[in-house]
Amino acid sequence: MVQPGEPLVELKNVSMTYGQGANAVKAVDNLTLTIKKGEFIAVVGPSGCGKSSMMKLISGLKPTSEGTLTIEGQPVKGPINKVGMAFQASNLLPWRTAVDNVLLPLEIVQPHRSRMSKEKAAYREKARALLESVGLGGFTDKFPWQLSGGMQQRTSICRALIHEPEILMLDEPFGALDAFTREELWCATRDIHQKRGVTAMLVTHDLREAVFLADTVYVMSDRPGKIVKVQHVDLPRPRDLEVTYTKPFQDLVHELRSHIGKH
Repeated sequence: MVQPGEPLVELKNVSMTYGQGANAVKAVDNLTLTIKKGEFIAVVGPSGCGKSSMMKLISGLKPTSEGTLTIEGQPVKGPINKVGMAFQASNLLPWRTAVDNVLLPLEIVQPHRSRMSKEKAAYREKARALLESVGLGGFTDKFPWQLSGGMQQRTSICRALIHEPEILMLDEPFGALDAFTREELWCATRDIHQKRGVTAMLVTHDLREAVFLADTVYVMSDRPGKIVKVQHVDLPRPRDLEVTYTKPFQDLVHELRSHIGKH
């Protein structure tokens, strides 16, 4: 069972602007929050409110315009390799098998890149084991077109985890899937978080998804995105899908819904 620990990511009065001068658009405004080691947070809000911008800030893909952003006490000054990312589109390379898609970050991220040629067999075994852990043991050598949408997303999440990042970022990863497959992947993600103790950040439009997976849910306002509600989810873990039918769960979803688009 993951017990969130000391602060890992800290944002203090962080704002971010796209563009300059008359064309400048403020995406997020005055964000202050702390993500603890091993914590699972979710960020919800209307379209265009800056949820994905917050993710880009924390991963170092975009610089802050104001405020301070640190990971393990160190300022973020550029892209960091402690992050693994999965998106709504699985973005698998069609000419590579599932296992070779999972291996892709190891060909890019140091120190794995330097070791790749010598340790290829060990890395392949690690990728296979990761795919097996999410129920894809019989599909490691299949190409993306031979996998269902849910299988492609599982592969994408494995690819995000292969270099053992400290932070797993999930940008609406289940949005394009049918309801049954989506709930299946909620459980797979829950299990990954529990087993690996990885710190996770989920951006989603689905309030049920946020409450099922997260320890803390942040609700953002319309652009420029501000945090208008911090909701701690006190439902005991590990959570089963049955919890989604209970009154405490539904009360939390209704509470979050009451803050969407009101600010």
